[in-house]
Formats: sequence, structure tokens, C-alpha cells
Amino acid sequence: MSLDLKRTASEAITSPDVLLAGFRSAEKPRAQHRLGLEHEKFVYPVKGARAVPYEGPSGIGALLEKLTPGGYEPFRETPSSPVIALQKGMLTISLEPGGQFELSGSPFVTAREAHAENLAHLAEVKAAAASLGLQLVALGYRPFGLTDDVSWMPKSRYGAMRQSLPERGALAHHMMLMTSTGQVSLDWEDEADCVRKTVLIARLTPLLISLYANSPLRNGKPSGYLSFRSRVWDEVDPTRCGYLPSFFDGSFSYQSYVNWALDAPILFLRRHGEYLRPKMTFRRFIQEGFEGVPADLTDWTDHLSTLFPEVRLKKIVEVRGADCVSAEMTGALAALWRGLLYDRTALDEAGRLLPALSLADHLAFHDTARREGLAGRLGNQELHRLAGEMVAIARRGLERLDAADAPLLDVLAEVAASKKSPGQRVLEQWEKDPNPETLLARCAL
Repeated sequence: MSLDLKRTASEAITSPDVLLAGFRSAEKPRAQHRLGLEHEKFVYPVKGARAVPYEGPSGIGALLEKLTPGGYEPFRETPSSPVIALQKGMLTISLEPGGQFELSGSPFVTAREAHAENLAHLAEVKAAAASLGLQLVALGYRPFGLTDDVSWMPKSRYGAMRQSLPERGALAHHMMLMTSTGQVSLDWEDEADCVRKTVLIARLTPLLISLYANSPLRNGKPSGYLSFRSRVWDEVDPTRCGYLPSFFDGSFSYQSYVNWALDAPILFLRRHGEYLRPKMTFRRFIQEGFEGVPADLTDWTDHLSTLFPEVRLKKIVEVRGADCVSAEMTGALAALWRGLLYDRTALDEAGRLLPALSLADHLAFHDTARREGLAGRLGNQELHRLAGEMVAIARRGLERLDAADAPLLDVLAEVAASKKSPGQRVLEQWEKDPNPETLLARCAL
């Protein structure tokens, strides 16, 4: 479970140079590389289109309680606090701010192991949800209602973010309450490997968005984007979201990521069992301390977890561009990035797939992908063809690396060949039958 009220004091940060050691300590030999899968999803009543609150006999808290006998350890911030997560081994079921149910899976060698764990998790949660008259829904953005219609989960971290982030961007609460995603975490060998993988993920993210765009509706109307979830991130906090310029000018390194992170404002500090909100960047925090106490490495770890670029570095590199989709496409997400990044030949091929773009041109590409999905173009190249070739490169990588993972990519090849992002099909269904309950049932996991 990430971040509770308790914290352990650690080494004081006497210089920004200390922060580079954290990334160096995450380096692993190729034989030890693993991947992790995260899958968020919405919880809705089977008969209804309003977000489910934490409280009540069919609330999110009741759903956690239903699952607890399955070998889980409940997690509370304090002994008297509500349960906000469940843990079993290295697997965690946690809650996003609006009650989005998230699996943070175990690290595995193969994508099929991660997929199998997610399928087992979904079967378990679906059974518990059905007994409460609830269903799990795979969309990237809530298609109906406003942020005021969504209840906040009882987690102190979210209370702090609820106050801090809207000062930075008008859609911050939308990100917290209204979005769901799928993510993959991967390892690197050394700094050069980290740089190569991170930059490639950044360059390919618009293609990922086009394949996984699954959030076309906003409050019951077409939003103008096939991935409105991606659009939301424009107005969360420009200092901690989006793309680093160094991804595109050849200067990306551990140091450049540290420098970027140092200049982002602190969202909170955990002190005395509370979340405090100092108005300073982390760089200033190192220089001046706060309330007479210097910054330490636990503070830095917390800070890294509040940064949301399209590609995030912690002890792993995290791919963040996909909307929540079906279980099959989520399993394919793990296979896609294993095939692209863990096979050297595929890494080379993928690096040649797209032209080198400036940050400005890449942002235009990114905007096209989230608006038009697979129907968009990059210059004279159709995105569905580029996405299909990206999947083909990943398949060839898996066939060299571990052929048993390759069939997981079949669903992505089919989506690319159809020329329709998932969100386009959602729009078509909505136009045929604009009934909220019907649409949510069709998008149920």
C-alpha cells in the first residue's frame, strides 16, 4: 500500500546529487527484469448510472468487506479508520479518490502471468460485486454526471491532494474522481537502458493512446475526444504532468528527471500523522527545510509518487497512457511493452517506427491521437497502420523472447486492423441507444 499516515525517518538530503542514487539502486540485470500490471475500473450499480459511494450496504466499503475473507489483510490508516485497501502477498487492491477499484499486481517475468492474476482478481471482485448489485465498468472517463456527483474515498492523502491540485489545474478533480486507466511497470538495466526505454515509451505514447482510447463521453455527450481521460491531464498541473522536453531533445538522463522533479511544487508532506501542504518546490525544500526539519529520502519518495508525466520514473519505469479497457486488452498492454522493451531487436525496430519529432510536433501528434484515435494521421501516415506495426514489432520481440506471450497481442492486432479505437465503438453504441444503464452494461467487465 503506498503512502499512509505513518512515515519512517530516513537519510537527510544534503545535496540533490543524493537523489541520483535512488535511480541507480533500481538498476537490475536483464535476467531479473519483471513487469507489473495495474488495472483500475469503475464500480456502478447494475441498475443505475451514479458513482457508488464508500458508505452503505452496497458501497465500496461493503465491497472491500465482501472480499476480505479471500485471504486479504485489510489496510487502515489508523486502527479506527475505514478499510481503504486489501493486501495479499505482493498484490494490493486499493481505491482511487472516486472509488475506482484498482489492482496493483505482483511482479512477474511474463505478461501471461500478470494477465492470469488480473483475470483471477476480476472473477473474484465481479462475484462479490454481483452479490451487492454492483458491476465493474471498463471506461477511461465516467460518461455520465459531474464531479459533484462522485463521493470522495476516506483516505487522507486524497484529502490533501483534493485541496492542493485544483490550485494548479481546473480539471484536477476530474482526474481524481472521473478517470480510470491501465498501467504497466517495467525494469531497466543501467542508465543508458533507462534512457532508451523511457524516451521510446514517450515517443510511442500517442500510438498507445490511439489503440486504447476508450473515453469519448462527458456528462452524456460526445466530448470531441475519443480519450477524454487523456485531455483531462492538460489541466491538472503543467509542472508535474505531460512530457519532459528532455524526452525529445536528446538530453534525457537520471539528472534531467531529478532536475524536473525538483522544480515541481510539493503537494504534501507527511508530518506528525498529518498531511501538511507547504507552498514550495522540492528544490527549495532541500535548501530551506520545513518547520526546522530538513528534507529526507522518504519525502523524496513521496514527491516522486505525486508526479504524473506520461512516462514516470520511480524504482520502475511506468507507462501511463492507456484508458481502462477490457481484461483482454489490459493483458495485451503488458505483452505489448514486454515485447517492445525487453527484446533488443524489437527495441531497435520500435525506435525507427516514427520520425524524430520536436516537442511541439509530438504534442500535436498526441492531441490527434486522443481526438481521433486510430482514424488519425501523423503526416501522411495513418495511425491505425502505425499502431498495427507497433504491435507487430512487439509480437516479433515476444516470439524471440518468449513465444507463449505473443497470443496476448491478437486483440490489439484486431483493434488496429479495424481502424476503430474502443471509444469509437462506444460512441456508435451510444448513438444507437442513448440509455446510460445500457451503455454501462455493454462496457461491464
